[in-house]
Amino acid sequence: MSTPLSIQSQFLNQGRPGIALVSISRLTTLCETVAPRYTERAKFFSVREGYGAAVAALQAYVEAGSVDVVLAAGSNGAYLRDNLSVPVVMVKVNGFDVLSAITQAITLWPGASIGLVLHETVSKELTDLSAWLNVALKQRAYRSIDEVHVAVETLAAQGCTVIIGPGMACDLAQQAGLHSVFLYSLGAVEEAFERSIELARVSRQKESKRVRLNTIVAHLRDGVAAFDDAGQLEAVNPAMLDLLGLDRAHDLPSQLAKAVGPLLRETLDTGAPIDERIEQIDGRALIVNCVPIVEHGVRSGSVVTVQDALVAQRIDRSLRTSQRPKHLVARHRLDDLTGASPALERVRRLARAGAAHDATVLLSGESGTGKELVAQGVHNASRRRGNPFVAFNCAALPEGLIESELFGHEEGAFTGARRGGKPGLFEIAHTGTIFLDEIGEMPAASQSRLLRVLQEREVMKLGSGRATPIDVRVIAATHRDLHALVEQGVFRADLYFRLNLLQIELPPLRERRSDIPELAQHLLARSATQYGLPAAAAKRVLEFLKPLFEQYAWPGNVRELENLIARAAIYLGDGASGAWQTLRDVFPEFGRMHAAPAAVVSNGNAVNAVTSLPAAVSRDDVQRALEQHGGNRAAASRALGIGRTTLWRLMKK
Repeated sequence: MSTPLSIQSQFLNQGRPGIALVSISRLTTLCETVAPRYTERAKFFSVREGYGAAVAALQAYVEAGSVDVVLAAGSNGAYLRDNLSVPVVMVKVNGFDVLSAITQAITLWPGASIGLVLHETVSKELTDLSAWLNVALKQRAYRSIDEVHVAVETLAAQGCTVIIGPGMACDLAQQAGLHSVFLYSLGAVEEAFERSIELARVSRQKESKRVRLNTIVAHLRDGVAAFDDAGQLEAVNPAMLDLLGLDRAHDLPSQLAKAVGPLLRETLDTGAPIDERIEQIDGRALIVNCVPIVEHGVRSGSVVTVQDALVAQRIDRSLRTSQRPKHLVARHRLDDLTGASPALERVRRLARAGAAHDATVLLSGESGTGKELVAQGVHNASRRRGNPFVAFNCAALPEGLIESELFGHEEGAFTGARRGGKPGLFEIAHTGTIFLDEIGEMPAASQSRLLRVLQEREVMKLGSGRATPIDVRVIAATHRDLHALVEQGVFRADLYFRLNLLQIELPPLRERRSDIPELAQHLLARSATQYGLPAAAAKRVLEFLKPLFEQYAWPGNVRELENLIARAAIYLGDGASGAWQTLRDVFPEFGRMHAAPAAVVSNGNAVNAVTSLPAAVSRDDVQRALEQHGGNRAAASRALGIGRTTLWRLMKK
């Protein structure tokens, strides 16, 4: 009968492996004799039942994980090996055991006819040896209990008076009035114990690793399923069932085979892994991978992993946000546009309307009008605020480097390519905004690639054969007349129409003069902090520059005003007043005004700022300026020192 279940709970608390000793014959005595020698290395308990009864008695221990190895012998061991999920170690009979048993039989019963009962097969070597030993030896093999009965009866009928065999054969021989010799030796049992303990130790280590791995996998958010080389399911975690929408109450192996079977077959047919493929499974976008398991150079199965595409996007967005460099952050807002002129209010209104949508924005205007400030403001007013803002000047790099910078490259794509490759600015700006300044200076080849990015919303690195999807809002800016460049064949018409969806033209500073005093005061406040300008001197600086506010053409726009304010803060901050000629050298802008200003008061003395007026601009002057600047009206008006409205009026005369 089997050991009580109380032993199971005691066993579970032990760190030693568990070995069940299963026998229904004399082998039990030998096992119980040997077991005390190994109690420090393993925990033993006996099950004195065989075949189906032994399986039933052991099942609870096996399911609880308290039995690592079963030790048995003969047909009983073979049956247990076929019907238990744990390893079964067989007590093996070697040639020395057989010869020792034959010698014992000859010694005890000289001249007797000896019958030998062996498991599965008879020994041809013993048949040849029996004649040399002058022993009457007959052999029979068995594979079941019934065959043991038949073997003993057959040998007895053939005149054998001594039976050598397993415990059951010996018991049957004695019941028939025959002599018997037990075949298994103490040495054979000891060897079986050693093999059982070592196998139990290795099995427990493997089981511990398996349990640990399953525990880890079970807590993964990604779905994981392992299959053997025949496609049979070996392990699956709960996340896989949830992601695939499988019903736990039904046949999971069949459901999994239907869901991921095509992936397994593809990997098996091609021999290549499936890497980060987007699949639609049960109406859900999933990222799937299928990797072969190779052990000792031989494929032994496959592992399928599944990840929710939405989760991957959130992780990607979180990583991009947390690891974003400071220079990829938009600092300005639309409220930072200083001024209340109708022209600037129009810019604000159009910018806010554009920010509410993801459409491409084209900013046009002279250099220094604040196009990047407006671009940052549009970004910060949109739903993409908080995500990357990447600025790139299309005129800042040679033609050969622009595509590498914008689209990235793989390792070895060209001479000097960065080791490991490099992501392009479009990838870096994913989920955010990319600001392409001076778009009119972009080379023709780069224009073609940019057009494809805008159309397909994906980029392909230089040297790569796979496109990467991107989610980027594009804001372009130029100081040139793109329509004129299209007519000249310098700029692609299809790219122009793709960019020119929401156009915002920034007015030059001379066309919003009412904003200049407020803007100058704002800029002076920053310069005062930077250059240590006393508060009392700020008013003097603004008063000194006032004539320029009203009569200067401001070809450099806000950038020029900012530089002029900083210069005035440096030279006039100490209250010193030099000769006018000295001030004229420091501030040549006074000599380029359209009309002579009133006298400028410095330290109580009136100083004439301008002594002469520039000559009037004629229509011929306009024509020559346009020819010199390739028809670019903005450049021609800056060269002449007049506004574009004045330029247009002179052209119509």
